[in-house]
Formats: sequence, structure tokens, C-alpha cells
Amino acid sequence: MWTDHALVGGNSDDWTSGLHDDGERDLSYPNALNTLQPSAAAPIMSPEPAVNSYYGATAHPAARWPALAGSVDCDVCVVGGGIAGCSVALHLAERGYRVALVEEQRIGWGASGRNGGQALFGVAAGQTTVEELLGTADARAVWDITIAGLNLIKERITKYSIDCDWASGHMQVALKVRHERELHAELATLRDHYGYETVRYMPREEVRSLLATTRYTGALYDSASGHLHPLNYTLGLAAAAAERGVTIFESTRALRFASARHIEVHTPNGQVRCGHLALCGNTYLGELAPALAKKIMAVATYIVATEPLDPDRAHGLIVNNAAVSDMNWVLDYFRLSADMRLLFGGRVSYSARAPSAFPAATRTRMLTVFPQLADTRIDYKWGGSVDLTMNRAPHFGRLAPNVYFLQGFSGHGVALAGIAGNLLADAIAGSAERFDVFAKIPHRSFPGGSTLRRSALVLAMLYYRLRDML
Repeated sequence: MWTDHALVGGNSDDWTSGLHDDGERDLSYPNALNTLQPSAAAPIMSPEPAVNSYYGATAHPAARWPALAGSVDCDVCVVGGGIAGCSVALHLAERGYRVALVEEQRIGWGASGRNGGQALFGVAAGQTTVEELLGTADARAVWDITIAGLNLIKERITKYSIDCDWASGHMQVALKVRHERELHAELATLRDHYGYETVRYMPREEVRSLLATTRYTGALYDSASGHLHPLNYTLGLAAAAAERGVTIFESTRALRFASARHIEVHTPNGQVRCGHLALCGNTYLGELAPALAKKIMAVATYIVATEPLDPDRAHGLIVNNAAVSDMNWVLDYFRLSADMRLLFGGRVSYSARAPSAFPAATRTRMLTVFPQLADTRIDYKWGGSVDLTMNRAPHFGRLAPNVYFLQGFSGHGVALAGIAGNLLADAIAGSAERFDVFAKIPHRSFPGGSTLRRSALVLAMLYYRLRDML
């Protein structure tokens, strides 16, 4: 099940072009000096949104960082300014490492600033699949780390005073008897094998007392999961990292790197020399790391945000203010924002290009759940790409002893990406046990090569669409 729905900016034909603030990268930043002192990359404060989305429109004023011009030396270079990259940089800076972070667009421009905002336990593949891939002991370690990821979000919000509208609670809702059986089985596994006590089953009557729809027949509710404003959370991580000495460069694409004892990361107008490299760009990496690109596929998904609703009307839709996602393979997910809008997302396009009718189609999906919103205006519409691995398990590892990567969150990255950054930072610092558990997960390349792999995925996904109908 795709649950927290990270929307990852994809490759060169990613349809999100034109949906961000002006369709172009801002290349007007001042040049950076040849140093890693924070004052060398002094930010320009700007309230401008990174993406033309609800999140972009309601983002807190944030730093605009300069593009890299010249050469810098550091201990670790991080590529990618999302939750994972900012987390790596922050944890390393707290350990005293000199860190440079390079981001092709802006901090939070991709998945981390566009997703459904749902922070959930576990991984997208599910624990049964993880047990099959790793065995019982390592699967338990993966589980414990994902729970630590939920706790880490809350700790960071408090420690760094990140204003990101955290709200507790998530409902995974069933649409049919088969889904109900699956939820009961999952509950038994979580309670009996993993001792997870914050989750419980909700029968039809309770679900319908909390959600103003007759569409769902049961739910698995978790009080430890929740939802937040993902762009403000990502910007808060970046600000905390910068305050602790991380030097951030925006509008700076990593073009290539030479892997050796001392790594050189080349950018259009400069280079970063470092001892360790952390690749956290996901589908954006492209030709920077072709071996990684073979292991993930980008598929497009969409979100709409209504106009602000009367508070009583909004609370009547989701009485407990939980985030909600359904049990279909190609699922719907929704939640209330802090200013009482309904944010509704789902559906996917496997061609990696958006149909022009996606806003209307997503609104139609919303009205299938909440027909009483037919008189409601849609104020924002946006989208991006979910990166999938073949087995929907996360893909972490090394390309060389000092070149690490994080990718393949498969729509489950809000909590997992943050703790993954922590694991990668620990590995660089010499404590790699938790990182290496994830690195053991086997991954296959998508079949079909660069020309046929997407067609093969489209055919495979037709099966799951048909299965959702049964």
C-alpha cells in the first residue's frame, strides 16, 4: 500500500515542469566564496514558494541559498535537499563534521515538499515482505528503525522549534471484505510479533462516526502516526543544519563525481572536494549514478486542496483529524490542513507524463468519497512522482566504501527518509550496523532497459488496477 505518498520530482520528462513557482531555476544568487564557514553562503530571505502548491503558498519565509561557484573542501558532500539529505547533513554537523549540501533546485522542491504529508510506521513493502527478504531478526531491526523514525520527527519538531502543523493519528481504511481480512491479519502481526500497541481495529460503525462517508467498511487506526506540512518540516531541517554549520548551495546540480580516497563532485560552476559522498537525490540523480537509476521507477501522482472550509464543516468530514489512506493498490489519501482545507490525493500515471485532465479527475475521486463537497472550490492542484523499487522496499547502500545512497522509499518516505539520514550519518561516523541492515535488502533492476521498462510497468500495473476492482 502506498501510504505517505512522497511526490518525487522525476527525470527530464517529469511533468512537474511548469507547476513550480516560475518554471525556471533562479540563477541570480550571489557567488559563494571558497570556504565552508556559514557566513560564506549567507542566505537571502524570501517568502516565495518553491512549488505552486498549497505547501508552497503556505511555506514559512525561508533562506535562498547561493549557487556554488568555485571550489570547496569538506568532510562530506550531500547531494539532494529533501528530508533525507537535510537529515544526513544535520546529523553529521551535530557530530562536528564539515558538510556541504548541493541541491539542483531549491530545498524541498521535490518529494519532500510536495507529498501527502502522512508520516507512518513501517515500509511500503510491508513487514511480511521484509521478513521474506531478510529473515525474522533483520526484519525486526527494520521495523524498530521505522518506529524510531516516527519518534525522530516529533523530537526534531520540539528540539529545533519546527512549525509544521503536526497532528497525530492515521486511519488505513478498508473498502471491501478482503481488505477487512487483511487489516485484521496486519493487526495480529503488529500486536503479536512486534508488540506495537498504538494500533487498533475500527469497525464500520466507528469509521462512519469519524468519516463523513459511507465508502469504508473498517480501518486500522494508529495514534503514533500522523501528518504534517512537509515543506515547512523540510525547510526547518535545512535551517537547523545551516545553524550548525552546514553550507547549502541551491541551483547547483551535481554533474559527476570521481570516486577515490578523496572525492571530487563536479557542478556547472565549481566542485566539492570531500572524503565522503551521500547521494540523496533519488530520481533526480539520473546520469550522476546510472546504476541506481535502474533500481527505481518514477510514476506520477496528484493532489488537490480545497478552499478553506468552515471549521465545523471541516471537522465533520474527519472528526478525529487523522490522515486517511485506503487499501487499494492505486489508492486515495486525504487529510485536513491546519487552515481547514481538505487535501486529497491519489491515482497514478505510469507514463510519467500528466494527463491534462488530472485536476478534474482527482476532484472526481474526492467527490466519490465526499459528495457533499460538490459546491467546494479547488484552490490548489499539483503533483510529482513516486519512486518505486521492484519490491517496494527501500534501497540504501554504497557505490564505493565512501559513497553512500538513499532511495526507493516507494511512497513511504516522510518518516523513513528522516531516520535514513540518521543511519547514513552514523555509518559515515563509523557505526554502520543499522544502515547495513537496510543495505542487505536485495533489489532487482526494472526489466526492459531504458526503452521498455516503463511499458513493462504499465502492463504489470494493469493487473493491480483490475485487482482493486474485485
